[in-house]
Amino acid sequence: MPTDFDRTDNQHRPPLGETRRPTGRPLIVTPTFVSRVDATPRSERPQDEGAARDRHGHEVRHPNWRPGALAIEDDRNIAFEHWDEYWRKVHGPKFAWDEPGSSSARVLRYDQVHRVASGPSSFFRPPYRAMVDENGRLPSDPEKRVPAYGRPKWDGFAYIAYAEEDDIKRVLSQEKFAERIIADEQTAFRMVTREIAREHILIPSERHRDPVSLVKIHVRRPEITRDDFQHRLLGEHADLVLAQGATRDLVRRYAQLHNIGSTQEDPEGVKIDAVSVLSFACMNDVEDYLVHDDHAVIEASETALTGEGSEWWTAINYSVINRLAPETATSRTGAE
Repeated sequence: MPTDFDRTDNQHRPPLGETRRPTGRPLIVTPTFVSRVDATPRSERPQDEGAARDRHGHEVRHPNWRPGALAIEDDRNIAFEHWDEYWRKVHGPKFAWDEPGSSSARVLRYDQVHRVASGPSSFFRPPYRAMVDENGRLPSDPEKRVPAYGRPKWDGFAYIAYAEEDDIKRVLSQEKFAERIIADEQTAFRMVTREIAREHILIPSERHRDPVSLVKIHVRRPEITRDDFQHRLLGEHADLVLAQGATRDLVRRYAQLHNIGSTQEDPEGVKIDAVSVLSFACMNDVEDYLVHDDHAVIEASETALTGEGSEWWTAINYSVINRLAPETATSRTGAE
């Protein structure tokens, strides 16, 4: 007979894990944005105190000076691949594992959303065009014409949902999370945000296993208050998104996450006013959506509300924990 120590991570989600129907009320989520450990100077990418650990458990304060000291990987040629694998295959199961004296039962959902560099982003958007000269010929010196890479601020986010805000403290105050999961985060990430958000599901997923997400990080224009921004985003803007034919044809899930606070001091997360997450069947559907005339209408509405610090990118979605099924749309009446 298998023991608890043989239990695998797929027992925390359908079809093996037990689920219950959602209530239709907005959930409370911690959309924890992460940047991976790497050799970027601190002046270019912030770093949390105590993060980016070496193999002795000490912070590598200047990883650009000592990239080989990072515990996650000392070979820069495979550092990104090793980190991406570690987050999904090692950190995810650790988070879900109920060690003696701990329980993750109050975590209703936990998705890992891994940014994909080859997918569309606000730094390099579709349509993609061949690099040709005035005669329609490809260049013979491509080595001289490699486009610069525009790097988003974040490498992904952990999308963790609870029924109530108090459940966050009940889970994270457990010894397992407060000591060992935090230590694992400090090994894999150089920065994590700690914001708390209210989740509004506008298009529910039929299976909550949609593979590709378009993540839009919204920072409001300074002349708009956060309350007004969130009200307009959930009202007139959401109605506009839902009214578009391209949304009906291509979008499999649409949720807005509205920032309502943080679990601790969070200088980067506090700048984020809301996040939109739109899910798709494949990366080509995201690209087709972004070049559609309907999305131009959506983007014009976003531009009127958002300002500096906003960005969007695409990601692969992994479901680690899911205790809710089937997903349903949440009420917008009195949700705030």
